[in-house]
Parts: sequence; structure tokens; C-alpha cells
Amino acid sequence: METADHATEGDPLKREGDGTEMGTAPATSEQKRKSCKEVLGITKLTHWRTAVFFFSLFLCLTIVFAFSFVIPCPVRPQYLTSWNRTFFGAATYDFLAIEDASKDKVMDVLFVIKDTEGSLNNTCKDAGLPSPCMFLLAVDGTDGETLWERPLNPDYHWAQCGLEKETGRTWDCLLSHADQLSALDKYNGTVRWQQSQPSGLHNKVPVLSVPDLDGDGVGDIALVASDNAQTQLAFLSGKTGVQMGSTVVLTSKDTASHLLHRTTGGSHYLLLQKDTGLYGLGLWWIAAKAKSGMEVAFTKDKQWERNASVTTGLLPVYLSDSLRHVVKIGGTDEPSNLALVTGQEVAVIDGKNLQLLWKFNTSSVLREPSFGHFNKDDLLDVVVEEDMGNNTRRVIILDGKSGGVLWEVTLFASPNSPRPAAIHTTNYYSVFMFWGLLLSQTNSSVPSTVDRRSYMLHPLHSKVVLESTNVMDHIVTFKATLLERGRHAAYILLTGPTTEGAEGTVELRKRKLKQDVPLSKVLPIGTSKGSETNEEIKEAFNRLRFRDE
Repeated sequence: METADHATEGDPLKREGDGTEMGTAPATSEQKRKSCKEVLGITKLTHWRTAVFFFSLFLCLTIVFAFSFVIPCPVRPQYLTSWNRTFFGAATYDFLAIEDASKDKVMDVLFVIKDTEGSLNNTCKDAGLPSPCMFLLAVDGTDGETLWERPLNPDYHWAQCGLEKETGRTWDCLLSHADQLSALDKYNGTVRWQQSQPSGLHNKVPVLSVPDLDGDGVGDIALVASDNAQTQLAFLSGKTGVQMGSTVVLTSKDTASHLLHRTTGGSHYLLLQKDTGLYGLGLWWIAAKAKSGMEVAFTKDKQWERNASVTTGLLPVYLSDSLRHVVKIGGTDEPSNLALVTGQEVAVIDGKNLQLLWKFNTSSVLREPSFGHFNKDDLLDVVVEEDMGNNTRRVIILDGKSGGVLWEVTLFASPNSPRPAAIHTTNYYSVFMFWGLLLSQTNSSVPSTVDRRSYMLHPLHSKVVLESTNVMDHIVTFKATLLERGRHAAYILLTGPTTEGAEGTVELRKRKLKQDVPLSKVLPIGTSKGSETNEEIKEAFNRLRFRDE
């Protein structure tokens, strides 16, 4: 008993420990069993995760291979570096439009010929028209193939494509011919509407794109006509071509040209070039005269109206008794600054407040100025041509900010030389293109068409030009452009008989700008061309990348 008691009392901790060990034995077994279950669960979860991972990987690879091999990539247009279309016994006119007519994001060419038969075997007789008749043609910018052609009643007066977008109109080109106006879809040549010319209105371009005046959800248009007696305007429905309201007499005198100007506040003003200068006239004023209530589609500009005449509505923009040309500077941004050429100067005025920005004194500018970037101030510079006498002319590039001379060259004034042009590059400069003959390249004092050359100027290498001799025919019209957004700089030439509308050989040519570089001569302007070799200068032209303005 004592032993037992002693044992009990002497090892109380051991017994307690034994009891504890005995008591916890079942819990340990449960814990082990639980741990095994958890391990098995984790193992099963790991298998699922592995399966999901490999399935995701397989799905990603399948998608990658599908996009790489199964789904075809868009095919880039394959250009011919040059192409030409020839029409024998045809006539053509000073009209050339660059539009995407095939919905392939490549610009195509629209022009007009007069012939008995088109290039797709469409005849005037089959169309029920007198022969020869007019054909409006659209040719593919990539290869020159005809996309469509539309026979129309002769004779041609004018044509305009590329009117303001997003207006709801289903047509893109408006032609004035015979006694008709025809609105055509540029994608297929369909005539969307055809109307008789407004009575007694010998209208001229540009056609004015105006807001919706009749509430049909389609933007409308306005036509301006001028003769020796007066200048008039008529509003037409953009949907049907029907005249809205009456014809409005704007002035009792002839106007040389007209432009549509939009102010900072969005108000529309018609700019009229008169014999005493440039004047503005609110479209709200004209619309109210045409039809009461129609003026609500327009707004007034308080700043402009402050100087307007109460009786005539005219407001002076720039007064000069020798105004010759008025041109918008830039693209579609409004309000655009305006370049004016008078008998004494070239002037640029601010399109917002009509303030004079600068002027350059000259009395012999030959024609409308053109524009490009000679420096990197992001303002378009002005290119003008001066008559220097003795069959010579001077090409001058004026700073768009100050009017100072940035660059100039004197040329022989070769007959039938187109106006200078420019194509913009990604480094914010432009490549300038002009025509004539450098004085150093001939011994004759009377240049002929055979002596006509085309020149390219790179602003970063302005001590030299590239000279090319590629066209000897009579040039009817010429355009330098990009055929694709940011790509493929080219120039389009329409050549034909010396008299517009006369029959002969008509040729439409497209040539890639860089195609002329290897065959061109590098010629110095002045006495020095710098330290660069001819190959380095040509390589600079070849490295150029182009952009839209």
C-alpha cells in the first residue's frame, strides 16, 4: 500500500504525464489522419492547377497560331512606281482630284476627258448622249487601272470633289456641264441627283458647303456666280439639288473670286474679291434675303459685324485697288489665315481678328502663292514667283511668321511651267518642287518647253537642288501628293493639247517622287554647294519619310 501510495505520491508528474500522453494519443492519431487528408487535398488541388495552367498555355498557343497562320493579314497595296494612261483623239480640262475612290485607304485620281468612247467600252451613243461626250473617270492610284467611268452631257464647265465631310450627303463630286449640275458618288460614279443650272446663274468654283438649311438632315451647298453686271448666290439642297429660296444679288459689280471663311465662333462669312479689295458678307444676311427664316441656321460674329455696312452687309477685310489673289493658308483648320497678293505686296492677315501679320513688298507676283515648311516653327511658309523680266522669274520662300526671305533662286521662265508644290515630311520640313530652268543650264535667252526642268529642294540641303528632265508635253494640270496616309509621295501630271478642250493625245501620269532621285543632277544654287558629295545629298532625299499636313 505504501509502495503504491509512495509510487502515487512520489511520481505525480510522471503519472500526470502518462495520463496526459494516454489522453492525447487519440488526438495525435486524428491529427495525423487530418494531415494526410490535407496533403491529399493539396495534391489534388496541385493537379487541377497544373491542368488549368497547361490548358491556358495550349489555348494561348492556339490563338497565336490562328492569328499567325489561319487568319490572313491585311494585304498592303502593291504600287507601281510609275504608270500612265493614254487617250488618243480626246480632250481634257484643268481638273484633277485626289480621292480614295476604292475604299482601300489609297488615294485615287479623278479627271475628265471628252471622247466618243470611254476606257471601259462605254460609248456616248449607248448612254443616249451626243458624241463626243464627257467622261468622268476614276483610276486606281496603285496601278492606273480604271475603277469606273461616267458618261455625261457635254460641254464641261467646272468640277469639284472633296467637299466638307460628315454632312450626310451621299455624293462627293459636283460637275457643271451643258445646262446641268450633276452630283456623283466617288466610289462608283453613280449620279445621285441631276438638276438644271439655276436660271441666269453662270456659277463658278469653289462650291460652298453650308449647314442644313431645310431640315432634311443633309448639309446643303451654295453657288456663287459673277458677270460684268453683278454677283449672285443661290442655295441648293444637298440631298436633291433643288434651289431653296430666291437668288440673292450680293453686289452690283463683278467679283474676281470668292471663299468661304469660318470665324472662331463658327460663323460663316463669304469673302468676295472686288476691285477695291477683299470684303466679307455674313451667310446669315444672304440666307435671310433668299428666304425668310432660313437665316436661323447661321450665327453672327459680333467682332465682324461691328464694321459691316447696314445697307449692303459688306464689311472691309483688306482694302486695295490692285488685289489679284486671295488664298487660305493651311488645310481644313478654321479660322485659316489668309494670304493676299496685290500689285504692290504679298500680305498675310490673321483669320481670327483680321489684323495684318506681315507684308512683303513686291510688284510682280505671277500667280497664286503655294505653301510648305522650310523651317521647324510649325507655321506654313509662303512660296511666291516674281517676274524679273528678260524671260526670268524668281522663286522666293517667305517666312510664314515674319515675311522674311528664307530662300530664293532665279530661273528662266520656261513656258507652261506648273505652280510650285510641297510635300510634308516627318521631320517637320517639306520637300519643295518647282519648274523652270536654272540660268547656269542654258546659253539661250529665250527658253522653250524643251528647256523645262523640274527641281526638288530639301531645306536641310538648301545650297543645292535636284534637277530632272522628265516631261516635254504640254502640262494641263499637276499635283504633288501622298497616295497613302504617311506613305508613297508622288506627283500626278495630266498632259494634253495646248488649247483646253481641243482634241489630241491626252496622258495621265503618276510618278513616285523618289524615283527621280537616282537619275537627277545635283546642281548648286550660287557659287558653292557645300561639303557634301552628290551621293550623300541623294541619300538624304531617299531617307525622307512623309506625313499628311
